[in-house]
Amino acid sequence: MSGGDDPRGGADWRPTAGMAAVALRARVLAEIRAFFAERGVLEVETPLLGAATVTDLHLASLETRVDGRRRFLQTSPEFAMKRLLAAGSGPIYQICKAFRDGESGRRHNPEFTLLEWYRPGYDHHRLMSEVGELLSRVLGVPAPETLSYREALERHAGIDPFGADARDLAGRARELGLAGLPDLGDDRDAWLDLLMSYTVEPRLGRGRPTLIYDYPPTQAALARLRGTGDEAVAERFEAYVEGVELANGYHELRDPAEQRRRFAADLARRRDRGLPQVPVDERLLAALAHGLPECAGVALGVDRLILLAAGASCLDEVLAFPHQRA
Repeated sequence: MSGGDDPRGGADWRPTAGMAAVALRARVLAEIRAFFAERGVLEVETPLLGAATVTDLHLASLETRVDGRRRFLQTSPEFAMKRLLAAGSGPIYQICKAFRDGESGRRHNPEFTLLEWYRPGYDHHRLMSEVGELLSRVLGVPAPETLSYREALERHAGIDPFGADARDLAGRARELGLAGLPDLGDDRDAWLDLLMSYTVEPRLGRGRPTLIYDYPPTQAALARLRGTGDEAVAERFEAYVEGVELANGYHELRDPAEQRRRFAADLARRRDRGLPQVPVDERLLAALAHGLPECAGVALGVDRLILLAAGASCLDEVLAFPHQRA
């Protein structure tokens, strides 16, 4: 790709996606909307700019100023959609743009299209079934296999992710021949992420989707926990098709005190790592205090879904204008 950010153009005015991919995107979006209309799920819109953003260490928000005030482009519509749920919206979905800094590559673009939906009365297993139904409808794939996080690591990396410490995980990574290993020290979750990314994920979803569920409690994010001690798991899932991570879902945390504690823990870790401090979303916490219904929610990457539908290998093939040509 030539020209980079040079607005003078050359050939950079042209879309990187062909017109067939542009038309495919329109068909996929129509199919998604039909899927939810048939199920009585309400389409909603929420702001892309917000006064707060996620505290997640692995997500970098883009920020700007509006009327002199600090504002953030949302990494997902989750917080605003939960406010709608607390206000009594019932089941809802949204197709929107989301933004994450530092994410560029074959399967990443800083600006991307996200499908997010919430189902009151569902747990993560029931929502996993609906994710499988949507993938079958859009991609024509068979019903998914389901594996617990423990089963996936045992099968594809040969180690129990709950019983192994950081030294065990580092040793297993070396045994598996992962080249150029970084020094992750005693960061157990970082070793798990390394094994998952390089050894497990490429083998998932081959021939049919794979849904991985019940993650370690340290990877709970916004999911509720089940069990105690060594038996505790986060009621979270991820969906994979042909080695591509497509979706991340939760049996949603509803406790405002626990949510505030997790935000504070994230901010402390951000300070320790020299990452920017961000404001906590007090409106979300107020909505949780008012009462979020029992629900499960999931975010699915639409651009990656279209990439799979097109049989493409790079997002540039299905994005009209990736960020280098925006």
